Amino acid sequence: MAKPKNQREFSVLSISLGVGFATGLYGISFGALSVSAGLDIVQTQVLSLLMFSGGSQFAFIGVIAAAGVGGIGVGAAVVSAWLLGIRNGFYALRMAPLLKPLGLGKLIPALLTIDESTAVATAQKEIADQKKGFWLTGAAVFVFWNLMTFIGAVLGDALGDPKNFGLDAAAAAAFLGLIWPRLMERQTFAVAALAILIATFTTPYLPAGVPVLVAGLSSVIFGLFNWLKPKEQVIK
Repeated sequence: MAKPKNQREFSVLSISLGVGFATGLYGISFGALSVSAGLDIVQTQVLSLLMFSGGSQFAFIGVIAAAGVGGIGVGAAVVSAWLLGIRNGFYALRMAPLLKPLGLGKLIPALLTIDESTAVATAQKEIADQKKGFWLTGAAVFVFWNLMTFIGAVLGDALGDPKNFGLDAAAAAAFLGLIWPRLMERQTFAVAALAILIATFTTPYLPAGVPVLVAGLSSVIFGLFNWLKPKEQVIK
């Protein structure tokens, strides 16, 4: 039985705000770590405003912290961030038919096409709810992420290690909550398990960002064969 429209709208709104806040909390960690890596507050904030991709941003400052802000360090940081950001391009392929952006109107949805906005959108059954899920989640994450980035950058060393507060787990837990209902199917669970195993075992040996791409590609190939999902019976 389909839910009433107002109930669906409230559900999408509450999920979007919850995911936005949980993800935004981790921005405190990014802000603090970015400043400790050698970037100033303005540079840190610009990264969150324009790059706006948590994985890419952490990869960027991770390389900067290890290699410094010299030419080679910045170049390596950009490449690492780019590798992690490639996945957003695949999300865009999924979201473009839904949003149908035109001309310069593509810029805003392109910026907001991230893990969370795509996950919330695709979790909805109705097209209207999918669009609302994308925009509301993207906007919520953008606002909270940038606000928390600023707080983390300003407080800096006073926070200590942000992971001590469990902020790194908050975003992951929120994302897991979104995809959990889909993991009840054998095929989806198997694909997710395969991706986790591949990413886990390749991370120590491959550059930042590459394990995610390898895991994603393997999952796509595995999913295309549809080995574990029972075939629908055709009623004659």
